[in-house]
Amino acid sequence: MDGGVNAECLFLLEAPGSKAIGSGFVSRNNPDETARNFFEVNVEAGLHRSRTVMWNAIPWYIGDEHRIRPATGRDLGSARQHLAELLALLPRLRFVVLVGRKAQRYGHVVAMLTPSVTVLTCPHPSPLSFNGRPERRAEVLACLAHVVSKLD
Repeated sequence: MDGGVNAECLFLLEAPGSKAIGSGFVSRNNPDETARNFFEVNVEAGLHRSRTVMWNAIPWYIGDEHRIRPATGRDLGSARQHLAELLALLPRLRFVVLVGRKAQRYGHVVAMLTPSVTVLTCPHPSPLSFNGRPERRAEVLACLAHVVSKLD
């Protein structure tokens, strides 16, 4: 349902959570609050998912059977080559949105690998983020609305 190799906007999150592991995909359709929050702000911003693709800075699960753990610099370093391979598959890419603080640590890498792409940042859409600071939802929405305005 997403844009795949034709995507114009890449959302780069931190790492898949346990629900994504169960589904096998990074998706707004995963059965968790983060996915639901992100799905809703995309719809509200009018950003059609066929123009986007989602990925994780660390594309493998970094937790145990109980919970995900925070990403480390070593995790990000180990995953860097996978990001380079992904970016090479996206010839129509115009935006990369770094979603959350851990993914934002990849900003310099994304800028180096894709110098013609606009790199933006926004807060993570997790329930902890949205519920703890409600203004973060508005920040995510503003970022996505900006993407929509530039794509159209």
